[in-house]
Amino acid sequence: MSLLIETADKHLLQLNERLDLSFLSEEQKQQVHNLCALSDFVAESLIKQPSLLETLFSSELLLSEDRKTAIRSELQAQLNTVYTEPELHRALRLFRRKHMVVIAWRELLNISSLQESLSQTSFLADQLIQQSTDWLYELQCKEQGTPVSDTGEQQRLYIFAMGKLGGEELNFSSDIDLIFAYPEKGHTRGGRREIENSVFFTKLGQRLIAALHQITVDGFVYRVDMRLRPFGESGPLVSSFNSLEDYYQTHGREWERYAMVKARVLGKEGPDKVALMAMLRPFVFRRYIDFSAIDSLRKMKAMISAEVRRKGLKDNIKLGMGGIREIEFVVQAFQLIHGGRNIELQCKGLEQALQVIADLDILSQQRVDCLLESYRFLRAVENVLQQIGDQQTQTLPNNELDRLRLITVLKFVDWQSFYTRLTQVMTKVNNEFNWVIGESEEQHHEAEQGFIEIWQLALTSEEIEQFLIETIRREEVDATQITHFAKMIVSLKQDMSRRPIGPRGQETIDKLLPRIISLICDYPQPDQLFERIHHLLINIMRRTAYLELLNENEGALKQLLKLCSESYRVSEQLARHPILLDELLDPAKLYHPTALDSYHSELQQFMLRIPGEDMEQQMEALRQFKQMQFLHIATADIAKGIKLPQVSDHLTALSEAILDYVVQIAWTQITDKFGFPSNVEGTDRKGFAVIAYGKMGGFELGYGSDLDVVFLHDTHIAGETNGSRPIDNRLFYFRLAQRIIHLFSSRTNSGILYEIDMRLRPSGNAGPLVAGLGGFKRYLLEEAWTWEHQALVRTRPVFIDQEMLAEFKAIRRQVLSQERDRKKLSDDVTVMRNKMREHLNRATVGQFDLKQSSGGMVDIEFIAQYLVLAYAHQYPDLLTQWSDNLRIFNACQEARLLTEEQTKQLSDAYCHIRDTAHRLTLGKEARVTVVDQFVEERQWVVSIWEQLFN
Repeated sequence: MSLLIETADKHLLQLNERLDLSFLSEEQKQQVHNLCALSDFVAESLIKQPSLLETLFSSELLLSEDRKTAIRSELQAQLNTVYTEPELHRALRLFRRKHMVVIAWRELLNISSLQESLSQTSFLADQLIQQSTDWLYELQCKEQGTPVSDTGEQQRLYIFAMGKLGGEELNFSSDIDLIFAYPEKGHTRGGRREIENSVFFTKLGQRLIAALHQITVDGFVYRVDMRLRPFGESGPLVSSFNSLEDYYQTHGREWERYAMVKARVLGKEGPDKVALMAMLRPFVFRRYIDFSAIDSLRKMKAMISAEVRRKGLKDNIKLGMGGIREIEFVVQAFQLIHGGRNIELQCKGLEQALQVIADLDILSQQRVDCLLESYRFLRAVENVLQQIGDQQTQTLPNNELDRLRLITVLKFVDWQSFYTRLTQVMTKVNNEFNWVIGESEEQHHEAEQGFIEIWQLALTSEEIEQFLIETIRREEVDATQITHFAKMIVSLKQDMSRRPIGPRGQETIDKLLPRIISLICDYPQPDQLFERIHHLLINIMRRTAYLELLNENEGALKQLLKLCSESYRVSEQLARHPILLDELLDPAKLYHPTALDSYHSELQQFMLRIPGEDMEQQMEALRQFKQMQFLHIATADIAKGIKLPQVSDHLTALSEAILDYVVQIAWTQITDKFGFPSNVEGTDRKGFAVIAYGKMGGFELGYGSDLDVVFLHDTHIAGETNGSRPIDNRLFYFRLAQRIIHLFSSRTNSGILYEIDMRLRPSGNAGPLVAGLGGFKRYLLEEAWTWEHQALVRTRPVFIDQEMLAEFKAIRRQVLSQERDRKKLSDDVTVMRNKMREHLNRATVGQFDLKQSSGGMVDIEFIAQYLVLAYAHQYPDLLTQWSDNLRIFNACQEARLLTEEQTKQLSDAYCHIRDTAHRLTLGKEARVTVVDQFVEERQWVVSIWEQLFN
């Protein structure tokens, strides 16, 4: 410690020669002594500007945690008294020195936290940059005129604060990385002569750099680095917004995406600033999960490691193994990978982003806490190193004085204990870094040389076939399949050769395809599986991020092959919507669909990230949500994790959640335009209902099912809406229904949401799009056909308010409970059944149509409907309660209309046949099987049919 005291005494001797320190209290003298021992920068600043010491102790600056307001107003006041550029340069340097002394003072004496220091340092830089820009802009406008666009709008300079300044975590003695931009081309007005905006803003940028960067007798403000701008040092100093957008779309490189993660725009608030950030967001954050970020990160890290080795850097806490840069890389990689799908990750600060990563369960809280603790420790070390001499260094000192300074501030007893702790921290960081990015060799097994040759050499299909025969050697794979497999490989190579995909994509394909061929050889029908994968690869080959996802994630690749092997429908869905490949990354989630009662909340959560006013994104996101959930249901089904009734329950619950959300969107849009209809004015009702029919109504949706629905409104709706553009209430509900159908049926990049079938509404396609409850009741009682009453058996409300719910239930019960002539009912049902079989049965000789053949699903459904219509007048509470077949059969057993054996036979037959139908639908195959399948089940159904109808 004697070395520290000696150093402090030396500095104080010089300070005493410049300023009488007798005005200081003993406590204040001790503070100054301690500071002079710890920081040459603080000591030299006080010696150069002795009045600074009096200013600091006579103000509240050393005591205040939040000095931002004071910084802003003080700088404004000082610049208001400045009239020339040399005066500006001096004022900025003295101002910066004063407030950096305050920041160092508080941190070195452990008065402030690291977070306070980083925040204050960043804010100070923001104000110095922005207020300098404003001052110089006003000066230049007086000299050269005001820059305006061709439409006459005044133009201003916008500045991208990059790196740590962008993240508002600037270290004590940091360069500032900036990019300059202005909105539009045009000319100045009001000057002696017109000049182009590009010339005006280039000159302004040069003056700003000089104001900050130039070294004068008072030092400098910041070292300014402009190399991150488009085309680097060879590019223009300032770019228009259009030029920036064109550059990043055409020439933007991966490292520039990393740089732009932290980019924060400084400049006048307004639409131009918003537009600038929005314009660049798609370049930085891809809409899909982007695994190219991992490979790019590896390459960048390798380049930095080579630089560290080349320069012989040792004990560098930023660039060395386990240094600050590795933590930054981990965070930025996850921001790039997931930021397009999770807007919360588009934040600028590292600590904030890390916590979001934990909240989204991308990394465990334990790993995040480890990284946060390590980051704060390393940044504290970095700040102290730089506060010693206001030098931009991240290398540990090799002299005893600076080592003593460092361990004193950080409160270590000796250098060895500090170094041991630092080594532990950097080792943990490096372990976390390697866990996240790995090395490409560790991510997947290299394919055997033979498979590499199959893909990379110009082999004939016969040569490939011979290799495959020797490789597969399984009795269940016959020669025809292997021949087809070999031809498909050649076909894929030809297809890919005709589609230029760029060097990065080609490199990824050359690694990925041999591995895929190798893995497919282990499947029972390799030719069929390769054909499905062929289709998917052709669809994603120009989207390198998806190829890299599969190449980087062995688990995801194996999940893909497994699912495509099991289901043609799933493989087709993945090929059509590659964004779903992201879902393969987490098997724990992949095979566990959302809880039945959580679809509404999951959808609400998913949609929070989409701006409410952006209807195109809302529609696209709804479709993505449906596809993601569909995939989870299908994978759980394929893995036998859920049984048939649960599959339908999940598909139905999903459709209900989406329908509810769509109705809410449509309601908001129509009421915003026309106001609320008078029948619900002043209430929280909507006076509107959606009634599900068919499979949705019976909780029996399948993978390819349409939604059969009917729209209803209140019985009495005379009047009009209360908006600025009032319309008749009936027209309001008509427009609402149109909007709902539009939201479901419009085709976006992800296709349609659901096919909506409205043909079961009163009078079918000739009837009104939305019927009143009173008219609905009259139609069913007076005009409806028997088949329409059959359809009513399988109805239930899926969107309705309590008043309408009670009325609808009463109508349904009344209609179903009418006493009917059983002979006529039997004849009507039989005629309709025969007509359907005649027109819809797809079975040929020796085949069984699971739905339409005798003893199939429609026979079972008609039995349930007949029993309800024939006997509901005797058992109204029992037979009108349910809309699904299985519970209707149980109710019929309770009413003694079916025996226990008949109930079991009908239920088992229905479940078995439907389960096979599900499997065929997953495989995108027709629901037709061989005639000798389900023989016993069909006999049960036919026997019960004959007992009831004959």
